[in-house]
Amino acid sequence: MADIFRCRLNWSGAAGGPAVEATTFSRDLNVAFEGGPALAMSAAPGYRGDPSRANPEQLLVASLSACQALTYLYLAARAGVGIAGYTDEAEGRLGLVEGRLRLSRVTLRPTIVLVPGADEARARALVEQAHGDCFIANSVLTAVVIEPTFRSSSASA
Repeated sequence: MADIFRCRLNWSGAAGGPAVEATTFSRDLNVAFEGGPALAMSAAPGYRGDPSRANPEQLLVASLSACQALTYLYLAARAGVGIAGYTDEAEGRLGLVEGRLRLSRVTLRPTIVLVPGADEARARALVEQAHGDCFIANSVLTAVVIEPTFRSSSASA
């Protein structure tokens, strides 16, 4: 049986009037996740959206980053590679690919902090394994590139 994930989207911008002109209608949305939080969304600012709200492009980048992180942490724990910290500076680039505007590339730049004595070679190998196992990355056409940095938790920050 497959897991099912649901959300309910409401165009909250309708309160500001109907969408009758492409340049003036409100792009504000509210998304409620089943059994979870609600999220104020809009279009990206370059597409007349509200910059104080999350946009779909940001959420796709965040989903790829989170899936990579969670998959990596799981694999590392299972392999006995101690991870003391994980941060990611993820970036998505919007561009034309085969005549269509889409996120053409997402670059994940995790900094992975290993516990003293952890096997760095194994930790590095797990990055690619995690990428191959990340079901969000496996679900998109976007090229996902991972540029990890490793350091020991005994190293100065």
